[in-house]
Amino acid sequence: MTPQIMIVEDEFLIAMELEQIVGNLGYDCIGVADDTESALALVRKKPGIALVDVNLSDGPTGPIIGERLANEFGVKVVFITANPRQLGDGVEGTLGAVTKPVEIEVLKDVLNYLVDVSNDRDDAEPPQRMKLFD
Repeated sequence: MTPQIMIVEDEFLIAMELEQIVGNLGYDCIGVADDTESALALVRKKPGIALVDVNLSDGPTGPIIGERLANEFGVKVVFITANPRQLGDGVEGTLGAVTKPVEIEVLKDVLNYLVDVSNDRDDAEPPQRMKLFD
């Protein structure tokens, strides 16, 4: 079964592009959130995967949101950000980060990896362009 995907991104055009790419790749995007409040509201739809930016409309709250989504709701989280250094060595419970701008092929590989991880595949190979967290 393919998990549903949520996007946490405050830049409208980037969010819409990500949503379109996710759909074109055959995945179900349940919606876009642009801050903490809307992300926590969207998680009620029970996504399995979240693509999260670091800097959102309510500040640099992406890491806090990602940690909550992963640890409280069991969502597989990858950050898609132009500011990967803000994540330091990683965020507890989240899987990794990809630097923006992200190419369609890289996003496809990231989503395939996240689906494999969601389905408990032990042989899941992370994409080369994704920085894994410990």
